[in-house]
Amino acid sequence: MLKLPVFSFYRHYLRQVRRLPHYYLRQFFRIKASDDFRALAATPTHKSQLRNSRIKRISKDLRRIGLAVTGRQDAFSYILDLAYGRRGKLKWELMEPLLTQANVPSLPEPIIHSRSSSRPPVYSAELSALLINTASRTNKSLELHQLKFPPTLSSRANPTSEEARLLGPLSKRLEFNTRWRYFTREWKKVYPPLEIAVKGNNGLLSTSVSDVLRAEGRIVGSQDQGLLDGIKEMVGPPTEVTPITRRERFLSGIEQSPGRSEQHHPSRWIRRRYQALLGRVPVLILNSSFKRPTFNVSLPLNSIALVGRNAAHRRPFPDSCNLAWLERANDKLRPNDKSRSNT
Repeated sequence: MLKLPVFSFYRHYLRQVRRLPHYYLRQFFRIKASDDFRALAATPTHKSQLRNSRIKRISKDLRRIGLAVTGRQDAFSYILDLAYGRRGKLKWELMEPLLTQANVPSLPEPIIHSRSSSRPPVYSAELSALLINTASRTNKSLELHQLKFPPTLSSRANPTSEEARLLGPLSKRLEFNTRWRYFTREWKKVYPPLEIAVKGNNGLLSTSVSDVLRAEGRIVGSQDQGLLDGIKEMVGPPTEVTPITRRERFLSGIEQSPGRSEQHHPSRWIRRRYQALLGRVPVLILNSSFKRPTFNVSLPLNSIALVGRNAAHRRPFPDSCNLAWLERANDKLRPNDKSRSNT
């Protein structure tokens, strides 16, 4: 790839992008390719190290796209995470509005009184809801008290603690650095929401910009753009009945599988990848019925995390054909059970 001219490299990149299965993926990587190759063309020739690093990064993205369109699960999941802000630059753009508290009546006092820039981090209501919920975290969720006093902070930061009385108070500079280091480390473990939904008094959810602003909520980067709805269309409705097999259709005389919806992508492999993506796309719900707006976090009903929990409840009752197969399997197991009991 490094020996190809820039324009040939760019055309080869676009040819691979055209093979992606969804229009949003094609649009996203066309824009990304345009930005990356413009930055590559603007790189001075005497800065060979910077130029080679940019070529290497573009080649790596191109290699992942090629593996994704050929059916590599890890590569396809990577480009989905990149396109929908689960990683990379878009994740920062989605999280940036949630890292600051809106309409703060008063800022916290500086940890170092002589420096106004030593204020501790402020956890917004949206970020606090994402941090303490397992559905929006890459690992274990946090407890609410950990946001006020991080577990990595020494108990000497509390002047009334036994350690502070025995060993002396903690350094203010160390307390400032520990709090901000913990804040930065933990928000990076959060999956950013694609949009904020407002729950009205009737229990219905609305993602329109006007309703969010009316409920004193904040607008995230992809609000009211239909990205989440596009993922749900690829997966299909959550109440779809599991299709029966070809043998069951033949024995029952049914020509077409019942319960098969056409409102999803025809490839089951791609549907499963998007279904797994839904498990990494939390929905931030703003409840405006209280005096002070509160936030909850949930996952879409057709995400792979919730479908795995509720799969047994969505399966149809066994028919006569299934019961016959179960009885035959039990009959084959009975002689083995008798021989084991005799031994």
